[in-house]
This record gives sequence, structure tokens and C-alpha cells, in this order.
Amino acid sequence: MTSKAILIVDDDKDMRLALQETLTRRGYGTTLACNGIEALERMREKEYQAIIADIKMPGMSGVEMLQEVKKKGLNTPLILITAYGKIEDAVEAMKAGAFDYIQKPFSSEAVEAIVDKALEQNNKKATKRRHMPKGEIITNDPAMQKIIELASMVAPTRAPFLIQGESGTGKEVLARFIHNHSPRKEYPFIAINCAALPEGLLESELFGHEKGSFTGAISRKLGKFELAQGGTLMLDEISEMNLHLQAKLLRVLQEYEIDRLGGREPISIDVRIIATTNRDLGEAIAEKKFREDLFYRLNVVSLVIPPLRERREDIPLLTDHFMHKYSRDNGKGSKVVSKNALSLLMEYPWPGNVRELENIIERAVILSRDNTLSPKDISLPFPLSVKAEVGENGKQCSMKDMEKALILKTLTEYNNNRTHTAKTLGISIRTLRNKLKEYRS
Repeated sequence: MTSKAILIVDDDKDMRLALQETLTRRGYGTTLACNGIEALERMREKEYQAIIADIKMPGMSGVEMLQEVKKKGLNTPLILITAYGKIEDAVEAMKAGAFDYIQKPFSSEAVEAIVDKALEQNNKKATKRRHMPKGEIITNDPAMQKIIELASMVAPTRAPFLIQGESGTGKEVLARFIHNHSPRKEYPFIAINCAALPEGLLESELFGHEKGSFTGAISRKLGKFELAQGGTLMLDEISEMNLHLQAKLLRVLQEYEIDRLGGREPISIDVRIIATTNRDLGEAIAEKKFREDLFYRLNVVSLVIPPLRERREDIPLLTDHFMHKYSRDNGKGSKVVSKNALSLLMEYPWPGNVRELENIIERAVILSRDNTLSPKDISLPFPLSVKAEVGENGKQCSMKDMEKALILKTLTEYNNNRTHTAKTLGISIRTLRNKLKEYRS
């Protein structure tokens, strides 16, 4: 049997040694800790495949230790030992996210069975992450899992989706997930960025045009709606669409037909529309920049993706995924991330979200000469002390301040070249322009 590392945490020396004897006999490697604080120190030094700990310990309880483990983004299964008849302790343990619990007194066989079960599930999760199919979403976050569950449930229907979230959170990934889990998956998935094209060109791109419909229209052109027939059309940054096009889109959602520019008759379409935005559409409606009736048509199913800083337990999963992906794509050997480097990633606020994490891991994989990524390989756009730079009077700054600091710093690095700045930040030039206008006002 391949040796697995198990961390045993108990303030009772006899219990620690008894558990160690049982698990060593089973073929597992073990490390002992007498309390939760010492256990957290051990976890900084080494990766463990399972943890077994007493729920009642001085200084830091087993549940408090479990909460700290979760905060660090570790997904190690943790088994808590409870006293005989203490059902409330068992309930507390499971609510806190323990893998399972075991009541005193227990037999060696019971310990072996529950640890084997924990390791089996841990192995399945690791294998699933390594072989995650394209279009699947990598997460252990409860809020994200609820979003995926809702998306999966509604995907087989015709209903439109409105996906909201900050830049880089994975709105297009979720849109593709919906497409791939619907009857439309064999048909096209087409995405268009509403902020990336001039207004006149966007209308032609969406609806198509007939020959001679305007100067330069030398032949008929099919628009994105027709090209996506039977499939899915994703309208990225829908908030940047002008009111004229919003009115035309509203008619599409009501009648499921379009008119080409210069066309004489409407054309029936069968397309699922998914709109995405990183703006607050409520504010846009109040400012008369977005139609309220269109919002209600799009908002049949609304999904709000939380920023990466609110789902930190996903950072190790995503880091592992991106390391494997870019090691494979660039012909590099298999790499791992050191504990210190992972701590750095866990502490960073990620204003650019998952896209920013992906870019940083890609760079680290390409430039690192070692098989282990260390802190020196992690090149963050600005130091973790940026709060001190952009905060006022020692106060913590908001994420808007962090975003502003990142944008202005990147703009300075590219000598005010907006094209390169927008590309690096993963946003459109129009979004960058709007942000800069907002900062000036």
C-alpha cells in the first residue's frame, strides 16, 4: 500500500500513541500534534491526506482548527473524535465541514474504516481535478456549487440567462457550461463582446445585412444570431449596448425573429441568449442607460458569480488546474506549488479574479526552472502592502480602491497605452475608458 500521511491531533498522549499504532499498522505514515495550534504548524511544513483530531482540546478546539484549515483553502478531509453520547458535538462537527466523526470508545477497525473512506474520497477529488473535462467548472465553494446546480437545472430549457460578476470571475466559462449541458450542445456557441465594437458595426455583426444596405455592404452577411441558429449566443458586457440595439434585442427575445439590415422580411431564429455584465444594471437603469423592460426579459434566470476573494478555498484547486494545464501546454514537467507560495496566493486580494490567477500561474510555470513553484516565482502586479499605499489615514481600502490602484499602476507600466493595459487586465478598451472617466469624476 502506498504510504499516506495522516496528521493525528489530540491533547491526550495515550490516545495519540494508540491512533498512531493503529494507522502505522495499516501502512500509513503519521505525524503527531498535541493541540490545534501545533497541528496548523505541521500543516505549513507538509501536506497531509487526512487529519484525525479530538473535538475538545485546550487552546484551540477541533472545530476551530477545522475552520482555520478551511480558511487556508485546504481540502484535507478532517475526522473529529467526539465523546460518547455527545450528539451535539457531532452535529457541530458536521456543520463546520468535517468529513465525518467517530465517537469514543471506538475500535481499531472503526478508525481504519473511516480513515480509508476519507482517503478514498480525497483520491477521487484529486483525480477529478486532474482530468476535469473542458467546460466543467472547478470549485468546492458552496455558493458556486449552488449556481452550478441552478444552471444545470435550467440549461435544458429555452430560458435566457443573465450572468453577473466582476471581470475575470468566469462568466464565459459558466455560459459555456450552460451550453454544454443543454440540448443545444451540438450546435454553435458564439460569443460577442458588446463593448469591443463601434455601435454601427455591432448592429451589423449581430443582425447581419443585405447587399447594398449601406456603403461598403458589397455582399450579404449573416449576423451572429443566424450563425448561432440552434445554439447559444453570449452577449458579453451587455450593459455597453446602446439603447437602439437594446430595443431590437428586446424584440428578438419577445418574437424570436430578427431583421437583417436592409432586409425585407423577418427571419425566425432558435437561439438561447446568455447576457453577461460586470456592471450593476440597477444603476444603469436608474441612469437611463439600460432598458428596464429588457432587464426583466433577460433576468429570467440570474446568476451572480462571487469574486475569487470570497471563495478562497478554490484558489488551491484552480492553481493545481492551471499548473497542470500550462505544464502540459508548454512541455514542462509536472510541477507543484510550495506551502509558502500557496500562502502568498491565498493572501492576495485578486482584483482580477480567476483570470488574474491564471495569468500569474502561466507565467510562473513558463519561467520557473524548478519543479516546485516558490514565492519568487509568483509575480504579483502589486505587493500585498498595496492597502497601505492606497488607503487613507491607515484605514483599509475597499476593493474599488484596489481595482483603481491596479488599473492606474498597469496603465503607468505601459506608458498610458490603453490597448496594452486593457489586454493585460482582461477588459475591453471601452470598459477601461469608462473606469478612467469614473476616476476623473
